[in-house]
Amino acid sequence: MQLISDDVLIDTGQIDPTHSAAYPLIGGFQLGNPASWTGGHPWEFYRHLREEAPVHWTPGYRGISGFWSVSRYEDVKSVELNPQVFSSQRGSINLGIQARDKWKPKKLIPAALNSLINMDAPLHMEARIQQKDFFIPAYVAKVRDKVSAHIDGLLDEMERKGPEVDFVKMFAEQVPLFTLCEMLGVDEADRPRIVQWMHYLEMASQYLANPWQTILKEPLFPFRFFNMVDAMFAYGEGVMADRRARPREDLLTAIARSKLGGEELPQEHLDGAWLLIIFAGNDTSRNSLTGTIQLLHEFPDQRQMVLDDPKLIPRMAEEALRLVSPVKHMRRTALEETELNGQRIAKDEKVVMWYGAANRDPTMFPDPNRFDMMRDNYDKHLAFGHGVHKCLGSRIAQMQLRLSFEKIFERFPKIAPVGPVVYAPNALVNAMSSLKVNLYGVDGRRPTMVAARKAS
Repeated sequence: MQLISDDVLIDTGQIDPTHSAAYPLIGGFQLGNPASWTGGHPWEFYRHLREEAPVHWTPGYRGISGFWSVSRYEDVKSVELNPQVFSSQRGSINLGIQARDKWKPKKLIPAALNSLINMDAPLHMEARIQQKDFFIPAYVAKVRDKVSAHIDGLLDEMERKGPEVDFVKMFAEQVPLFTLCEMLGVDEADRPRIVQWMHYLEMASQYLANPWQTILKEPLFPFRFFNMVDAMFAYGEGVMADRRARPREDLLTAIARSKLGGEELPQEHLDGAWLLIIFAGNDTSRNSLTGTIQLLHEFPDQRQMVLDDPKLIPRMAEEALRLVSPVKHMRRTALEETELNGQRIAKDEKVVMWYGAANRDPTMFPDPNRFDMMRDNYDKHLAFGHGVHKCLGSRIAQMQLRLSFEKIFERFPKIAPVGPVVYAPNALVNAMSSLKVNLYGVDGRRPTMVAARKAS
């Protein structure tokens, strides 16, 4: 079986576009530099891109080739809906691919490439179909009861340690981790190892952005990182082999026993599936949960609407996803000469879709910076992507978000941030690493009666 990593497009360091830029160069923010993202999404910069350069030639960073940045809603949809021209596989979803002699640790980069998210048709749809049973409504309903009980336990623990707690560490990280492990079938004794591996994968992004600051925070990180990555893949290899020999009714079994073109997946693809699930399955939900807490504080009228009528929680969750945009971008690569919104794009040039910019496009969402769950098109956001590559786990993510806030509002209707969100340096996801909250509100007074009513 042909590996994506064997044929992926390696960056040349291209500085200028092949065809003249139709729109001006907009400065002020380095989209490709992870260190630029420690303040969250650059909303004002996005606005300039949409208004002045909707298909913008963006210079590369540290040897990575430049790329076309797409910021308007309809243009992002156009790219997503045309996979025959804009490929996920040719250059992967990453902003850039360095020369192979820089692929370290040895298994990490190939695993990041050889996975479902980087496949084009027909392999992409064939792989999705074999995992679909764990993402359909019936399965989501099945796992919901377990997630519900776990959330109750998390809220109990937060109240014991509160009223001031780190919402990310004690809740937003824990809910998706539990859900993912239940879906995968990870044995309970092994789950702390998943937490540890997640920590080191996230620290790697911080290390690349600011190595000295990372070393000051965690001096042994460079020495431990390679061992942690080796341990993560060794565990994944062992558990996949076990599922092939002794299948269970879990997602790991579905992946391990998948076939593409009639062939069993090679180890490189199993490594890729393992890495994608651990990283993608945790990070986006964590950031959606955390960002929603921040939005409810900034827009108290929307909070009160939901407290008065909990049946609005699904609308609230969708509008929050639009505004948070937990995934910042995805990349495609042009398979042929093409044109997008008046800009000629050459074969093999990168096209990067900025979801946060598209989700605040005023031509699609009037008054786009306002949290308004009653807007007519509240569910038309692109937070999960669009088209054939729309996030496979979107229903799971929506379930976690809705269920979490049903229970949070019952217990802590006045929960509020008491400090700023801390963002990790990450250009791919809106990586919220810490948010201190007071469970009883800014004044810290414990409510004598819960204000919310249970959703019927």
